[in-house]
This record gives sequence, structure tokens and C-alpha cells, in this order.
Amino acid sequence: MAEYSLSNRKVLVSNKEMTFSERLYLPAIMKGMGVTLKHFFGKKVTYIHGKDLRNYSSTYRGLHVLKRDDEGRERCVACGLCAVACPAEAITMVAAERLPGEEHLYREEKYAAIYEINMLRCIFCGLCEQACPKEAIYLTDRLVDVELTRKDFIYGKEDLVEKMDNRIDISNRQHH
Repeated sequence: MAEYSLSNRKVLVSNKEMTFSERLYLPAIMKGMGVTLKHFFGKKVTYIHGKDLRNYSSTYRGLHVLKRDDEGRERCVACGLCAVACPAEAITMVAAERLPGEEHLYREEKYAAIYEINMLRCIFCGLCEQACPKEAIYLTDRLVDVELTRKDFIYGKEDLVEKMDNRIDISNRQHH
């Protein structure tokens, strides 16, 4: 009776007899020691934080930022798509309606009154960035600051919304 394979990638394995040196595993051990010694005496790849500047990829995803438009209004409309797209459930928000006279603060009728990201839960996947229809949230090339307590890793709007005097260039990250 013939055997069938769903993938047609079945390979017949031979049971050839091992030689004496193969049974001792000495060649494999010596080969492994050679690799270890090569890395041991090779150039060290160590960066001293704050002293050495490390090159990051142009697609590196670091600290989040909530963008403003050119007039300084928040882009986020609290639609919740970023929170739904987040596999780590790190984003929480509470929506509110814009009051008369707040047109200079928010672009749309709805805005995020509370917007928080738990950086301890975030896996920096970028799905929030992709889900946002208003291009309000981006992951920048900046590192997340070191904190000493867990509560300091929950970033609110005061930490996330970009300052107008310190705009973050995300032109190479924008969707087109």
C-alpha cells in the first residue's frame, strides 16, 4: 500500500551507521568551541547608554505621540479604533464632545478627554498607528524613558500630545 503526503515534501531518511568519531561527538564539540572562541575574541558590540549613539532603523517604533494639525488642534477623534486594534489592550480612552469655543483645541466634534497608554503592556507593534483613520497616533524614533514605579509607565495625554514648540517629524512614517 502506497503512502501519500499532503505536501509532497516527504524526504526519505537513511539510517546510515555512524563512524567512531561521530559517535564520540568530538568533531561537533570542536566546531562549537571554534564558533565560541571566534565570538569571544571578536569585536565587542556594546553601547554605553547616553555616551554612544546607536543607529536605529528608519522603521524603528518607539515612544508614542498624539499628533496635532498645523493649527495646533488635536487630531484624535476618540473613535477607539487604536484601542480595538491593540493586541495587548494597552490603550484606554474616554470620549467627550467639544464645547462651543473649543474649536481651536480639537478638529472634530468628538475628542479624547482621557487617552492613556500603558507602556508596560505595549508591544510596540504599530497596529494602533495603522488603525487610526485621522493619522493621530504615531510611534516615533524616541526611546521610552526609564521610570522607577509602575504607575509612571501609564502615559496620559499630557505625556503623549506633541508640544507645538517641539514638533516631532514623522514624515517618513506617514501613510500615503
